[in-house]
Amino acid sequence: MNFSIRGQQIEVTEALRDYVDKKLSRLDKYFDAPPNSDGTVTLSVVRGLHAVEVTIPLTGVLLRAEDRSNDMYASIDAVVDKLERQIRKHKTKINRKLRQRGVKDILFAEGQANGSVAVEESEDELEVVRTKRFIMKPMDVEEAILQMNMVGHNFYVFSNIDTKEVNVVYKRNDGKYGLIEQD
Repeated sequence: MNFSIRGQQIEVTEALRDYVDKKLSRLDKYFDAPPNSDGTVTLSVVRGLHAVEVTIPLTGVLLRAEDRSNDMYASIDAVVDKLERQIRKHKTKINRKLRQRGVKDILFAEGQANGSVAVEESEDELEVVRTKRFIMKPMDVEEAILQMNMVGHNFYVFSNIDTKEVNVVYKRNDGKYGLIEQD
């Protein structure tokens, strides 16, 4: 898998590039064939914290992880660990569904005794433990942000008065707001 590595407010040295490539190559063991898609790695320094964000688009799923710490190399290690957990969880779910359907072609490599990690996730992890129902009053984005802040949540689902669609506003890590719209 190829990765595009870029830096924001930091120069990406050859040592950093090699370290990122070495660590991300650990993910190859989870795939029968290397994915054709290209991933992106963004290294940045924000308020003295070294941030690493990795995005890997795959068929049917987008793997994304980020981490911030005082050390760039520690952030890279943490992001790779997060991605490995996501892949193992997704692998288990997909392969279980494929086996139930009797499909022989499995997307992710099966864990073997040669050191590969085989993790079985319990069904309880995907259980819905609470359902909420509410009436969505049509409102504009600004009112939705105010409502979100008033209830103290970091996201808010609402019916957009302008587009007549269901949207989500959310608070970003940088303190600003984001909007999710249907495509």
